[in-house]
Amino acid sequence: MIQKIREELFALEDIKYRDFQVGLIPGKTIETMIGVRTPALRKLAKDLAKKEDVTVFLRNLPHKYFDEDQLHAFIISEIKDYDTCINEVELFLPYVDNWATCDQMSPKIFKKHKTELLDNIKAWIRSDKTYTVRFAIGMLMQHYLDEDFSPQYPEMVAAVKSDEYYINMMIAWYFATALAKQYDEILPFITEKRLGTWTHNKTIQKAVESYRITPEQKEYLRTLKIKGESH
Repeated sequence: MIQKIREELFALEDIKYRDFQVGLIPGKTIETMIGVRTPALRKLAKDLAKKEDVTVFLRNLPHKYFDEDQLHAFIISEIKDYDTCINEVELFLPYVDNWATCDQMSPKIFKKHKTELLDNIKAWIRSDKTYTVRFAIGMLMQHYLDEDFSPQYPEMVAAVKSDEYYINMMIAWYFATALAKQYDEILPFITEKRLGTWTHNKTIQKAVESYRITPEQKEYLRTLKIKGESH
């Protein structure tokens, strides 16, 4: 099973795409990337997710190639049973070591189980693993900024204190998106300077770049940037 999947991945290899990707994803080398484009990985994942013996591949951790991690994330995203999906996420998260695999794992079944999912998010966000924390914040951003919003969720994100770039970037992304969707609730986090300086300024930068925030809001947010500090 493992060898068969690897052969399928190499049959989809795109060298130029691989070389391009290596420059985007820290820690990855030409030796650990095959260069399979995302649409092809998604298609293969859909086919594999229907097969009972796919668990052989899912248990083969850590994977050798970045593309296998991506395929793994896409297979998990296709799982239709919630308990099975959560179990697979829990098993895989400790092996997620880059922003791309983290951000592209987005189980469809989660949107039907938001109450139960919160317990897992609360555990993930306290993890000592960078991409487990990033995944937790990403799930709060994806599923709990609209009709399921509660002020306790941005509080959870603001409570995360980290020196990790990929956590702080996700915090900024979360708050910029939250400003677009829940402006009045989120603004105090900025006016009261409740985020680290870098994250505060990055949030404002991302919000100002958003088409979902009004020109008036952007103008005001620009006045809230913290000047003369880099941390």
